[in-house]
Amino acid sequence: MRRLILLLCLVIASMACHASAPSPFVERSVNLHGKTWRYQVFVPDGWTAKQAWPVVLFLHGSGERGSDNHRQLSQGLPPWLREHGRDFHAVVVIPQAPDNTAWNGEIEQMALQALDDSIEAYHGDRRRLYLTGLSMGGYGAWQIALDHPGMFAAAAIVCGGIGHPNDDDLHVEGIPAGVTDPYAWVAGHIGRLPVWIFNGAIDDVVPPAESHRMHAALQARGDDVRYTEFPGVGHGSWPAAYATPELWPWMFSHRLATAVTAR
Repeated sequence: MRRLILLLCLVIASMACHASAPSPFVERSVNLHGKTWRYQVFVPDGWTAKQAWPVVLFLHGSGERGSDNHRQLSQGLPPWLREHGRDFHAVVVIPQAPDNTAWNGEIEQMALQALDDSIEAYHGDRRRLYLTGLSMGGYGAWQIALDHPGMFAAAAIVCGGIGHPNDDDLHVEGIPAGVTDPYAWVAGHIGRLPVWIFNGAIDDVVPPAESHRMHAALQARGDDVRYTEFPGVGHGSWPAAYATPELWPWMFSHRLATAVTAR
């Protein structure tokens, strides 16, 4: 009986400790154009103000849009962080785009303001800023890379693109109308940004051709670019992409010579 009671006490204590364990995600907010925008931050285990930290900006896909400041944690990098976050030594900024918006204009500004707010709050290293996004967020990552060349040390773009044959809402803004090859134009205007591109081979939402064209355009310039295509995988290629063992060592091996702030 004593052993049973002791075992029950240990189980209860274990459950209590698990229930009281702090979430690695912290809710924050910024003000822009008279609005308050809430976002989430992943704070790495062992964070301390005694050192500067790399910072990753993660942009979610269209299915995670909203105003609850929670749905953006449901796909892509945040679920991976829940499983592997103890070994992930970087701050991750996770904004949320409202319904019926994309990562451009005011929403792009909001994401960058959330990034800047997190850099200040969590001692981010501006020479070690990294950019990633999936689907709509992949398009957003190309958009931000184009609008802010030299700001990020490296990027990982999952099933994103520059244009879309069937969806006018999925495209990168700012490409001149007369440009005959928008992929080469974007490649020439994002600076020497190291990029790792991921796509599912049978993606019927964002065609792999978008990734093929950007990969080829960056290769033609001799840029630091990698491309991984997952055989038999459709649009949901982000679990495999973020679980790629070489991704994060590759990403964090890059740093800028000089810090650049958003303009």
